[in-house]
Amino acid sequence: MAEHICPIWVGYLLASPVRKLWHSPQKILRPFIKDGDIVMDVGCAMGFFSLPMAQMVGERGKVICLDVQEKMLGKLQRHAEKLEIYRRISLRLANSNGLNIQDLQESIDFILAFSVVHEVPDQTVFFRELFDALKDGGYMLVSEPKGHVSQVNFARTIMTAKNCGLKVREDVIIPKSRAALLEK
Repeated sequence: MAEHICPIWVGYLLASPVRKLWHSPQKILRPFIKDGDIVMDVGCAMGFFSLPMAQMVGERGKVICLDVQEKMLGKLQRHAEKLEIYRRISLRLANSNGLNIQDLQESIDFILAFSVVHEVPDQTVFFRELFDALKDGGYMLVSEPKGHVSQVNFARTIMTAKNCGLKVREDVIIPKSRAALLEK
Protein backbone atom coordinates (compact mmCIF):
# COMPACT_ATOMS: atom_id res chain seq x y z
CA MET A 1 0.00 0.00 0.00
CA ALA A 2 2.81 2.45 0.79
CA GLU A 3 5.54 3.70 -1.52
CA HIS A 4 7.96 3.94 1.37
CA ILE A 5 7.30 2.04 4.53
CA CYS A 6 8.41 3.06 8.00
CA PRO A 7 11.29 0.71 8.94
CA ILE A 8 10.69 -1.61 11.89
CA TRP A 9 13.44 0.10 13.91
CA VAL A 10 11.53 3.39 13.62
CA GLY A 11 8.53 1.54 15.05
CA TYR A 12 10.51 1.04 18.25
CA LEU A 13 11.25 4.77 18.41
CA LEU A 14 7.59 5.63 17.79
CA ALA A 15 6.53 3.29 20.61
CA SER A 16 8.89 4.92 23.12
CA PRO A 17 7.27 6.14 26.36
CA VAL A 18 9.25 9.39 25.99
CA ARG A 19 7.04 10.24 23.01
CA LYS A 20 4.13 10.68 25.42
CA LEU A 21 5.69 13.98 26.51
CA TRP A 22 4.45 15.61 23.28
CA HIS A 23 2.00 13.02 21.88
CA SER A 24 -0.03 11.90 24.88
CA PRO A 25 -2.62 9.40 23.59
CA GLN A 26 -4.96 10.29 26.47
CA LYS A 27 -4.86 14.04 25.81
CA ILE A 28 -5.13 13.68 22.04
CA LEU A 29 -7.79 10.96 21.81
CA ARG A 30 -9.91 11.11 24.97
CA PRO A 31 -12.23 13.83 23.58
CA PHE A 32 -13.16 11.58 20.64
CA ILE A 33 -13.38 8.05 22.10
CA LYS A 34 -15.91 6.71 24.58
CA ASP A 35 -16.67 3.40 26.23
CA GLY A 36 -18.16 0.89 23.79
CA ASP A 37 -16.90 2.60 20.62
CA ILE A 38 -15.56 0.75 17.61
CA VAL A 39 -12.44 2.65 16.58
CA MET A 40 -9.65 2.25 14.05
CA ASP A 41 -5.93 3.04 14.13
CA VAL A 42 -4.62 3.25 10.57
CA GLY A 43 -0.85 2.73 10.38
CA CYS A 44 -0.85 1.50 13.96
CA ALA A 45 2.78 0.27 13.98
CA MET A 46 3.49 -1.27 17.42
CA GLY A 47 0.45 0.27 19.07
CA PHE A 48 1.55 3.58 20.60
CA PHE A 49 -2.02 4.83 20.12
CA SER A 50 -3.82 1.47 19.69
CA LEU A 51 -3.15 0.20 23.21
CA PRO A 52 -4.46 3.33 24.97
CA MET A 53 -7.41 3.33 22.54
CA ALA A 54 -8.21 -0.24 23.67
CA GLN A 55 -8.32 0.96 27.26
CA MET A 56 -10.56 3.92 26.32
CA VAL A 57 -13.15 1.78 24.48
CA GLY A 58 -13.51 -0.54 27.47
CA GLU A 59 -14.78 -4.12 27.53
CA ARG A 60 -17.61 -3.44 25.08
CA GLY A 61 -15.47 -1.62 22.50
CA LYS A 62 -13.06 -2.69 19.79
CA VAL A 63 -9.93 -1.28 18.13
CA ILE A 64 -9.27 -2.25 14.52
CA CYS A 65 -5.50 -1.94 14.01
CA LEU A 66 -4.25 -1.61 10.43
CA ASP A 67 -0.70 -1.75 9.18
CA VAL A 68 1.17 -2.90 6.08
CA GLN A 69 3.85 -4.66 8.12
CA GLU A 70 3.17 -8.01 9.71
CA LYS A 71 6.09 -7.56 12.15
CA MET A 72 4.57 -4.37 13.53
CA LEU A 73 1.23 -6.12 14.04
CA GLY A 74 3.00 -9.03 15.75
CA LYS A 75 4.67 -6.70 18.25
CA LEU A 76 1.34 -4.98 18.88
CA GLN A 77 -0.34 -8.34 19.54
CA ARG A 78 2.32 -9.28 22.11
CA HIS A 79 1.97 -5.92 23.90
CA ALA A 80 -1.82 -6.31 23.97
CA GLU A 81 -1.49 -9.81 25.44
CA LYS A 82 0.82 -8.51 28.21
CA LEU A 83 -1.71 -5.80 29.06
CA GLU A 84 -4.57 -8.33 28.86
CA ILE A 85 -6.50 -6.20 26.36
CA TYR A 86 -5.93 -8.43 23.32
CA ARG A 87 -9.65 -9.30 23.09
CA ARG A 88 -10.41 -5.66 22.32
CA ILE A 89 -7.96 -5.54 19.41
CA SER A 90 -8.46 -6.81 15.87
CA LEU A 91 -5.37 -6.81 13.66
CA ARG A 92 -5.64 -6.21 9.91
CA LEU A 93 -2.84 -6.43 7.38
CA ALA A 94 -3.31 -3.81 4.67
CA ASN A 95 -1.71 -4.37 1.28
CA SER A 96 -1.09 -2.81 -2.12
CA ASN A 97 -4.76 -3.37 -3.03
CA GLY A 98 -6.18 -1.45 -0.08
CA LEU A 99 -6.84 -1.39 3.62
CA ASN A 100 -8.63 -4.76 3.90
CA ILE A 101 -11.70 -3.22 5.55
CA GLN A 102 -14.49 -3.92 3.03
CA ASP A 103 -16.46 -5.78 5.71
CA LEU A 104 -16.53 -2.75 8.02
CA GLN A 105 -18.92 -0.53 6.03
CA GLU A 106 -20.49 2.15 8.25
CA SER A 107 -19.37 0.45 11.49
CA ILE A 108 -16.58 2.68 12.83
CA ASP A 109 -17.17 5.51 15.33
CA PHE A 110 -13.70 7.04 15.16
CA ILE A 111 -10.62 6.66 12.94
CA LEU A 112 -7.10 7.78 13.77
CA ALA A 113 -4.65 8.37 10.91
CA PHE A 114 -1.56 9.61 12.72
CA SER A 115 1.61 10.23 10.70
CA VAL A 116 0.53 7.82 7.97
CA VAL A 117 -1.27 9.63 5.14
CA HIS A 118 1.98 10.98 3.67
CA GLU A 119 3.09 7.35 3.14
CA VAL A 120 -0.01 6.43 1.14
CA PRO A 121 0.47 6.43 -2.66
CA ASP A 122 -3.21 7.07 -3.50
CA GLN A 123 -4.85 9.26 -0.90
CA THR A 124 -8.16 9.29 -2.77
CA VAL A 125 -8.52 5.51 -2.51
CA PHE A 126 -7.38 5.70 1.12
CA PHE A 127 -9.97 8.30 2.15
CA ARG A 128 -12.78 6.63 0.19
CA GLU A 129 -12.20 3.35 2.00
CA LEU A 130 -12.15 5.09 5.37
CA PHE A 131 -15.22 7.19 4.51
CA ASP A 132 -17.11 3.98 3.71
CA ALA A 133 -16.06 2.43 7.05
CA LEU A 134 -17.18 5.42 9.15
CA LYS A 135 -20.67 5.59 10.59
CA ASP A 136 -22.70 8.67 9.71
CA GLY A 137 -21.56 11.31 12.18
CA GLY A 138 -18.31 9.42 12.81
CA TYR A 139 -15.02 11.26 13.18
CA MET A 140 -11.55 10.90 11.72
CA LEU A 141 -8.48 12.59 13.16
CA VAL A 142 -5.76 13.16 10.56
CA SER A 143 -2.39 14.23 11.92
CA GLU A 144 0.83 14.56 9.96
CA PRO A 145 4.36 15.41 11.18
CA LYS A 146 5.42 19.00 10.51
CA GLY A 147 8.93 17.80 9.64
CA HIS A 148 7.68 15.58 6.80
CA VAL A 149 4.56 17.33 5.57
CA SER A 150 4.43 21.00 4.58
CA GLN A 151 1.36 23.15 5.22
CA VAL A 152 0.67 23.11 1.46
CA ASN A 153 0.80 19.31 1.29
CA PHE A 154 -1.35 18.97 4.40
CA ALA A 155 -3.93 21.30 2.83
CA ARG A 156 -3.91 19.04 -0.27
CA THR A 157 -4.46 16.00 1.95
CA ILE A 158 -7.44 17.65 3.64
CA MET A 159 -8.84 18.72 0.25
CA THR A 160 -8.60 15.10 -0.92
CA ALA A 161 -10.48 13.99 2.20
CA LYS A 162 -13.16 16.62 1.55
CA ASN A 163 -13.47 15.49 -2.07
CA CYS A 164 -14.16 11.99 -0.72
CA GLY A 165 -17.12 13.25 1.34
CA LEU A 166 -15.54 14.12 4.68
CA LYS A 167 -16.16 17.52 6.27
CA VAL A 168 -13.64 19.48 8.30
CA ARG A 169 -15.05 19.79 11.81
CA GLU A 170 -12.11 21.68 13.31
CA ASP A 171 -8.36 22.10 13.28
CA VAL A 172 -6.75 20.29 16.19
CA ILE A 173 -3.62 21.47 17.97
CA ILE A 174 -1.12 18.64 18.43
CA PRO A 175 2.54 19.44 19.14
CA LYS A 176 4.93 18.90 16.21
CA SER A 177 1.97 18.07 13.96
CA ARG A 178 -0.55 19.43 11.49
CA ALA A 179 -3.96 18.03 12.37
CA ALA A 180 -7.64 18.24 11.54
CA LEU A 181 -10.77 16.54 12.81
CA LEU A 182 -12.99 15.33 9.97
CA GLU A 183 -16.60 14.15 10.12
CA LYS A 184 -18.73 11.95 7.90
